[in-house]
Amino acid sequence: MNRIKTDLLIIGAGSGGLSVAAGASQMGADVVLLEGHKMGGDCLNFGCVPSKALIATGKAAYGQQHSAQFGVTNAGGEVDYAAAKDHVADVIAQIAPVDSQERFEGFGVKVIREYGRFISDDEVQAGDTIIKARRIVIATGSSPLVPPISGLDKTPYETNETLFNLREKPDHLLIIGGGPIGMEMAQAHIRMGVKVTVIEGDKALSKDDPELAAIVLQTLKDEGVEIAEGAQAAEIRGDIGAIEVEAKDGRVFKGSHLLVAVGRKANMDRLELDKAGIEPIKNGIKVDDSLRTTNRKVYAIGDVAGGMQFTHVAGYHGGVVIRSLMFALPAKAKTAHIPWATYTDPELSQVGLSEAQAKEKHGDKLEVVRFHYNHNDRAIAERKTKGLIKVMVVKGRPVGASIVGYQAGELINLWALALANNMKMSQIASMVAPYPTIGEINKRAAGAYFSPRLFESDLVKTVVRLVQRFIP
Repeated sequence: MNRIKTDLLIIGAGSGGLSVAAGASQMGADVVLLEGHKMGGDCLNFGCVPSKALIATGKAAYGQQHSAQFGVTNAGGEVDYAAAKDHVADVIAQIAPVDSQERFEGFGVKVIREYGRFISDDEVQAGDTIIKARRIVIATGSSPLVPPISGLDKTPYETNETLFNLREKPDHLLIIGGGPIGMEMAQAHIRMGVKVTVIEGDKALSKDDPELAAIVLQTLKDEGVEIAEGAQAAEIRGDIGAIEVEAKDGRVFKGSHLLVAVGRKANMDRLELDKAGIEPIKNGIKVDDSLRTTNRKVYAIGDVAGGMQFTHVAGYHGGVVIRSLMFALPAKAKTAHIPWATYTDPELSQVGLSEAQAKEKHGDKLEVVRFHYNHNDRAIAERKTKGLIKVMVVKGRPVGASIVGYQAGELINLWALALANNMKMSQIASMVAPYPTIGEINKRAAGAYFSPRLFESDLVKTVVRLVQRFIP
């Protein structure tokens, strides 16, 4: 058995773990990084990157099929499904070197390609190596949640970890789960010529503003996606080519392939947390505001920390713990300024409080300003007029923003900046945006906040009349 000592041990080479490893090693710390599966974690290999690549294929096909609105004859837009998966693999391959073992070894990180498990409060065994560390960061991420539905264990199904390796184009894809992953993959596949049925036990896209989510859902329905809500899957049966999902209310959905996309579960099973005095919770590991576990030597970041499950949150967590680990300075993780986006077409994004949350928290102090895409000149030119932005404002400061529409995932960045820095609406309004850009939507939303104060105010009108009358 090999034994090594280190300043910092990181378990998991996904977004969060790699962020900490790169920062700590380049600042002079001795770092060991464990990864038992693929460098880059879920996001690079099974999540964000391949899904967006497949979405791009769907957009390309849809664009060919709907080009007449631009004066270009519609084309067939036929998709070679296997070639589309080659495109996905190529995108992953181009990004992979940034997350590679070789790159991090170049930073001075000792990379061990084994899973780790705790054997004491400051020791982890990985294969035939025992690592004793001053501080440990758990960054093991999450995996697809496979629900205990009768018959599922006897029926072939895909998750996000296997879907991108599927090379035979499904005739009819059944998707259990109407969250972001389910809806993104539903639209991508319907645009690639696959019949799609989404089976959702509650409401599809239920975590987003219902008014905005409804626009996305109607768009998918218009494109041919069948969305069955209130359909709790009770039994699954069949084989590839003939799969049936029966809901509790008796509805039966038939298809050729099945994708399970009902959520994520934290990767904790291999860690043997009890041997390190680390307390788990239902959806991850218990941490305080500084992301420290019940073992003062151990931190948990990203999906395994039991909070928001996004790649950018894991990266943000990495920055928070680096401050504590490297400089012994206090640092706390916050969530109010964390945005998220669903990459359907139109896109759906959110940061801070939704309208309902803001009403509950702030009551009559809340003002909601709205601006629609169909008043933006660039959106009109691009034929992307479906959508709107809602900004929740309290005492002149935004407390949340919800956007549905073209490039909503890009537009939300400005509001994330505003919330992170406690900015005022006047600061957004003073921004000059180039014309014509989609980004003008943000400025116009800020303008919509001030318009009633300027154009509907008797006081303003009185002052203007006096100035015009008496000032030469």
